[in-house]
Amino acid sequence: MLKNPNGLAQAVVALLAGNILFDVVLAGIEASELGADDAGYPESASFVPADGAYVLAGLVHLATIVVFIIWFHRLRNNAEVWASDLQTRTPAYAIGGWFIPIGNFWIPRSVAAEIWRASRWEPYAADAKGELTLLNSWWVCFVVSGVTDSIAGRLYEDAATVEAWEIAIVWSLAGYGLNLVTAVLAILLVRRLTSMQHAKATGMIPAAQ
Repeated sequence: MLKNPNGLAQAVVALLAGNILFDVVLAGIEASELGADDAGYPESASFVPADGAYVLAGLVHLATIVVFIIWFHRLRNNAEVWASDLQTRTPAYAIGGWFIPIGNFWIPRSVAAEIWRASRWEPYAADAKGELTLLNSWWVCFVVSGVTDSIAGRLYEDAATVEAWEIAIVWSLAGYGLNLVTAVLAILLVRRLTSMQHAKATGMIPAAQ
């Protein structure tokens, strides 16, 4: 049975916009520490008193993950109705695939590609040139931003000098930049896939291309 993903999509887009806002704010806080007086490092860092912003950002990020996966699973179930034979993994992978070590580097992307094909007007047609560019661009940025964030976190943990601390900040700022790009691409992808499914379910021309 088909289920309308529009409400979930709107919630995901709103949460992604919230992530973008927090990325900008937190990046600004951390950038202000570059070249600052190092007395009392790192306890003197201005972002220590800004822990509340980090907590809020973490909560928004967690909410985004939960709602995005619910939306993703709903799209996967709809894809099952239209082209079950094109789906090489069960709907459970639309949830569990994100949490499988190593496998989460490619499983969600492959599930998304199969959802995309099932959601277009002609599921069994060959992929048009550049058709999956948005999906692939989002996935590359998603993976790279995750790796960058992990490196930044490790550098923060291991930082024993002011210089090491500032290197960690630079990596963190790069992570924020990649996260911002990833969030923008995710918004476009959510709107596009939701529009495709809505159009197919109702026979309308896709509204968000």
